[in-house]
Amino acid sequence: MAQALIISVSGLRGIIGENLTAAIATDYGCAFGSYLRSSGDDSQKRLSVCLGRDSRPSGPMIQAAVTAGLCSVGIDVTDLGIVTTPCVGIMLRELACDGGVVITASHNPIQYNGVKLLLSDGIAPPAEVAAEIKARFQNKDFSLQGSAQCGRRFDNDQADPIHIDRVLAIVRPAEIATKRFKVVLDSVNGAGGRIGLRLLEALGCEVIPVNGEPTGFFAHEPEPTEANLQSLCDIVRRERAVIGFAQDPDADRIAIVDENGRYLGEEYTLALAAKYVLGTEGGSTAANLSTSRMLDDIAHTAGVTVIRTPVGEAYVAKAMLEHQCVVGGEGNGGIIDLRVGPIRDSLVAMALVLQLMATENQTVGQLADQIGGYAMLKEKFSATSEQADRIIEEAKALFPDAKVNTSDGCRFDFSNSWIHLRLSNTEPVMRVIVEAPDQAAAEDYARQVGTLRDQVLGQVT
Repeated sequence: MAQALIISVSGLRGIIGENLTAAIATDYGCAFGSYLRSSGDDSQKRLSVCLGRDSRPSGPMIQAAVTAGLCSVGIDVTDLGIVTTPCVGIMLRELACDGGVVITASHNPIQYNGVKLLLSDGIAPPAEVAAEIKARFQNKDFSLQGSAQCGRRFDNDQADPIHIDRVLAIVRPAEIATKRFKVVLDSVNGAGGRIGLRLLEALGCEVIPVNGEPTGFFAHEPEPTEANLQSLCDIVRRERAVIGFAQDPDADRIAIVDENGRYLGEEYTLALAAKYVLGTEGGSTAANLSTSRMLDDIAHTAGVTVIRTPVGEAYVAKAMLEHQCVVGGEGNGGIIDLRVGPIRDSLVAMALVLQLMATENQTVGQLADQIGGYAMLKEKFSATSEQADRIIEEAKALFPDAKVNTSDGCRFDFSNSWIHLRLSNTEPVMRVIVEAPDQAAAEDYARQVGTLRDQVLGQVT
């Protein structure tokens, strides 16, 4: 059976040629543009949108289709070309656009693509707005315009330098440059290779680029997990580099490999960045429910608490703006620094981690060991919303003494451990994340949840 198109707060995502076609992308562009027109205060004002894409081979087709949809409802489109997701968020505010579109499927494999939407503040639409756009798409409720009122398309190639300048402004480039860090950057043939290399060179690093050409034919599975980054670990060891960075295809996330070729992963990205920012800037922090307690430990040392949100950068960014947080993000390696923009940004993450290394005069491995850590297990499996709800209800009965948070699926908090069960916004799967002080405890919790899963999915009687 063909997989269903996914439309959520994270936008639209599907498989090219199966459930995501040019016609669907055009309609989604019409729906977004029609929403922007309906929400504007001045019906006579020409509205505009910034649009960029990652490097997937299907990108030009989906980009052209969305552009056609936007122009057909009277929205001007500024085309940024192949750029990172945070570049689009920065440029739409730089150009005072009314919204932004990123053609990307983030960490999904090559057969996927998607359309991510941003509002004028650079943040993805909240749930109620996403629902309105989805309804317009499904009902073909479009504000189509006549010939003279159709939108126009423009090119802009200034995203990279503007983005880099904003990132350099939040660190001390001269101090980092004195260290002459040797860095391996794996950009998985996505959108981040060109700009990532430029930033690292601006910070005085000796850079060994890996998979830097934006072909969209990913050299390995694009999600920056340990299993997919063994080649990066080997290169860091062989080249005697001080750190390895692994971007995802749209470069809003990053995972870290230390100087010994040890995969630190994505959870340490936020922990290390927060350690530097909270230690120098003060202020508060925010993260989603699936993010490691390492951030809570760092925040406690800084005398602040962590504001927890549902999974999704829009939720985290909104909380950061409301509470004036200086740094935040998600445990998937996505760092948000409002001084640059309210969107996850791998360039911000690289700069902050390198600045921490330079300031503390320690390796990233030493810094990670000082932070400590927990045993975390992440699993995912196919499940319908009804099955997911049943698994959650069974888990509530299994863990009656846990503190429960149901703002996004269900998170169960124990004295020194937690479990988060939720349906994904971007894949047709249910996610299970467990964190405990040691591997044995984490595996025990995962085993109990696995038994529930098997019972509900009918794999055992």
